[in-house]
Amino acid sequence: MSLRLGDIAPDFTQQSSQGDIRFHEWAGEHWVVLFSHPADFTPVCTTELGYTAKLGAEFAKRGAKVLAVSVDPVESHHKWIADINETQNATVDFPILADADRKVATLYDMIHPESLANLTVRTVFIIDPAKRVRATLTYPASTGRNFDEILRVIDSLQLTDRYKVATPANWRDGDDVVIVPSLTDEAEIAERFPRGYRAIRPYLRLTAQPNR
Repeated sequence: MSLRLGDIAPDFTQQSSQGDIRFHEWAGEHWVVLFSHPADFTPVCTTELGYTAKLGAEFAKRGAKVLAVSVDPVESHHKWIADINETQNATVDFPILADADRKVATLYDMIHPESLANLTVRTVFIIDPAKRVRATLTYPASTGRNFDEILRVIDSLQLTDRYKVATPANWRDGDDVVIVPSLTDEAEIAERFPRGYRAIRPYLRLTAQPNR
């Protein structure tokens, strides 16, 4: 059965390019971005891992850890990391799981039943500190993932966890946000959003983003 939003992300122990990973223990109190790759030395994934490495400070600023997974062995990962660092002018300093026995791929439903056994679905799981799956994104092999969008989703999740707001289409950190429709008491609204709000419709009320 595939994971649904709100499910507890399955725990596991697996080898990685940085030693054994006990997932829940390794995650600790952090957000986690777990993202899969079909195999080592694939061109699109090489660019993705390089770009992710360059965003290391941005993930850290959000209290997020990054964990990649590929079904190739550790020795292959180390050689691939050297290629990534050289070709992408980056330093991959996060672990890549060596999921040779498909344990993680199976737990997270990453292998399509009609595909090759070593071809994992290119999925991103965003997992919160309570170990719950909060967002998933799945891409075809031909399309590189947008890691700026992954950061944007984390920003939205962290903001909306703290305040009774939602983020509108194409929202970026600092843009106006939507007051959730369930919040109807004007006194509470004034207390929560002292800068006021703009009602485009009774159900569509925009306010300045609260401080994150």
